[in-house]
Amino acid sequence: MPTKKKINKKPKAPKRIKIPAKVFKYLEKAGVKHEILEHKTVYTAIDAAMTIKKKLNEIAKSLLVKADKDYYLVLMPADNNLNFEKLKKVIGKAKEKEIKAIKIPGEKIIENSLKIKAGTITAFGKLHKVGVIIDKKFEKVKKAVFAAGTPNYSIEMAVKDFIDLEQAIVGVVGEKKKIKKQVTVKPKKTRKKK
Repeated sequence: MPTKKKINKKPKAPKRIKIPAKVFKYLEKAGVKHEILEHKTVYTAIDAAMTIKKKLNEIAKSLLVKADKDYYLVLMPADNNLNFEKLKKVIGKAKEKEIKAIKIPGEKIIENSLKIKAGTITAFGKLHKVGVIIDKKFEKVKKAVFAAGTPNYSIEMAVKDFIDLEQAIVGVVGEKKKIKKQVTVKPKKTRKKK
């Protein structure tokens, strides 16, 4: 009868979650209830929604904008486009001054001004030392998914907690994307001649 050999296996170390340390420390220090979601590599909010099976209005798209001389992180549902005029009004009202120009800076400017690598912006403006503006539409959902600063992880938390944590300005800044429906035309059937 064959004998079984005993093999000493070391217990596996728990899998390390690879969100940026500063994001992890920030959320832990704040004591805000949150969940870290792991997913396949995504680079857009729409891809994140499809990957983690969430509705588009529950995924926060993060955009850095420059309003006159100040930078702001603007969060809106993934199925919205930024409305520059509405954003001007929201910032102007909050800062009690007229905003003349709003621009979306290029990646190099984002990297240099926030001192981050391309594609690693988070939804947490305090980490980047910029103000946060969140679209009022998020108040209709209890929880939302926010960028964690890595393409493989996101943070899900209560919208109210996010607004309180970031001391975010709330206002309507986005509008639903207009999707053009494509019409498929079927070719006419022709009769074969006999």
